[in-house]
Amino acid sequence: MGIFIGVLSAIAAGAMYYLQVYAYYDEVAATGSDDVQMTLLVTGEPDAILYEDFEAIDSDSSPIRYRACFRTTMSHPMLSETYVAYDHPEPLVAPGWFGCFDAKELGAALEQGKALAFMGTENFTYGIDRVVAVMEDGRGYVWHQINHCGEKVFDGEPTPEGCPPKPEG
Repeated sequence: MGIFIGVLSAIAAGAMYYLQVYAYYDEVAATGSDDVQMTLLVTGEPDAILYEDFEAIDSDSSPIRYRACFRTTMSHPMLSETYVAYDHPEPLVAPGWFGCFDAKELGAALEQGKALAFMGTENFTYGIDRVVAVMEDGRGYVWHQINHCGEKVFDGEPTPEGCPPKPEG
């Protein structure tokens, strides 16, 4: 009986690990033209930037599981003068098998000013922003982050002033 319980526990643990790290993620097929967008200062609308080597993963199980990597030739000064900066970027850790996205390295680069974060698309899904960060060497990263509207509403509090109305359902 003890061996049976031990084997069953090992199988359950393995299944949970697989489900959390691999099962719910899918590769995102690149369109080649508008995979990476940032919000323009002038219009307030998202606009595609110049990029190459795009890789991305996403999951239907959570709106914050999106991660992407790319390269761009656009410089920090050009990006800063053209696109809306993102005030409090917090890159989220990607599964270990998605090797191009290193949240710890990116977080350190953002803190040191070696990477800049920009608004990709505000409220990509209600309460979730798509954030784009670019390193000095042109490596870029994209992730979804809960915004101030989402933080309050998802905690069951009323919609804060200045936020779009909460969708039904």
